[in-house]
Amino acid sequence: MSNTNRVMIIGGKESFLIRVLIKKMAEQGIEGFYAASDIDAINKRIGDVAVLAYYMESNEFVSASVVQFLRDKLDEVGKKIILIGEKNDTDAIEKGLPSSVIAKVFLRPLDNEAFFSEVRLRFTEEEKKVEKKTILVVDDDPTYLGLVRDWLKETYQVAMANSGLQAIKWLGKNHADLILLDHEMPVTSGPQVLEMLRSDHETARIPVFFLTGKSDKASVMQVVDLKPEGYLLKSVMDRIELLEKLDKFFENK
Repeated sequence: MSNTNRVMIIGGKESFLIRVLIKKMAEQGIEGFYAASDIDAINKRIGDVAVLAYYMESNEFVSASVVQFLRDKLDEVGKKIILIGEKNDTDAIEKGLPSSVIAKVFLRPLDNEAFFSEVRLRFTEEEKKVEKKTILVVDDDPTYLGLVRDWLKETYQVAMANSGLQAIKWLGKNHADLILLDHEMPVTSGPQVLEMLRSDHETARIPVFFLTGKSDKASVMQVVDLKPEGYLLKSVMDRIELLEKLDKFFENK
């Protein structure tokens, strides 16, 4: 089953109510599984699901570190979470999450039919995303990463990596139709990352545009043999120009 039809139910413990909910989901043809309220447990499977739901028992404490992780990770991967619980519990976690990553809040006792409808709506949204081209943006500047993501997210599926090594790791599990790669990064530079990509048959054919503040001949010649698609100058590029260049590139492909 594709990740567009799978739900992760997060909770402090795998309670009887969570097990019942997962069983009822299965009866509706919806695959669900439990994940502990733990950063590693959630992160390990978040790429396998279309929908996340946090099921809170009465007066359940959700650690600040988990809320912080969900806030950052959900924004990064472009997913939303459904909150289930009593009002004081859902209010507490809502305060730590931006409204942009909250799909819906359901108060207990849970209206199962309304929950299933929301899950199916999330499935539909994820299926629409699959039709979009995926662009991986690699830059060590988090502000610039967020800016480019905001520019592109309506038209493309956008993934982000803040280092070359993180990009390589992401590509080991995911597909990109295009990479926007920062030329000047610490530890592993853009040209070094491109060289690694070209040396691996799994990533060798992924087109790459460099994001850079440099347009001098030396910088261009340094990587000409690795065949990047070109250079995009950060200092002069705006949203409209970037979208036009990307649209033209994909049209020509």
